[in-house]
Amino acid sequence: MRRAPVLLLALMCLNVEFKVFSAPLCVHGDSGCHFISVSDLFNRVIQYSRRMHNLSSDLYSEFEKYFLPSKNHIGSATQNCPTAKISTPNNKDNALRAAGEELMQVILQLLVAWIDPLLQFYQNIAHNKEFTNFSSSKVLEMSNMLHELKTGMEKLIQKMQVMGIISNSVNGLSPGESDLSSSASREVQPMNDYELLHCFRRDSNKIQNYLRILKCSIATEHAC
Repeated sequence: MRRAPVLLLALMCLNVEFKVFSAPLCVHGDSGCHFISVSDLFNRVIQYSRRMHNLSSDLYSEFEKYFLPSKNHIGSATQNCPTAKISTPNNKDNALRAAGEELMQVILQLLVAWIDPLLQFYQNIAHNKEFTNFSSSKVLEMSNMLHELKTGMEKLIQKMQVMGIISNSVNGLSPGESDLSSSASREVQPMNDYELLHCFRRDSNKIQNYLRILKCSIATEHAC
């Protein structure tokens, strides 16, 4: 019971940190704009991606207490992940070779593809008496972070386009790409909550790694 105020305070802090994304961004701090550097924007989205991945890892460990499938079972389950049809770099070297705009597009695809499954995940666990209210609160926080991270990515892309760092070809998801992400969610076989969390933990780790690579190659002078 005492944990609820702590969670509420944490969520309030997250909203405060992302208020910068609710205001127009600009390059030189013109009137009505909120100036923030590309490097700072990268730091914010990386911070959120790290928190989101840490939450997924904590929940994954908690779920292991109730469901312990074999490694072969988990290996086959990943083929049914909501993002199974989204092509992603499978290691750091391939991610480094990918164009920055391509990597940003992949991140947006992953974020969008998880919005509905993660909401369904929260609804499932919220009605499962085997798990604590705090567990369902973590899932809700994770879902909120997913939305905020998507907003942060869109603002980061907007900022880089204004500065001429990237072209206007990165414009969120085109209708075709959006349909790809949605169809991937519709066509997979039903997954239990443990399997879905296993997939999300993997994808959230990809997102934070891709963001670090992007910051390293775009926002700093140091090689990755």
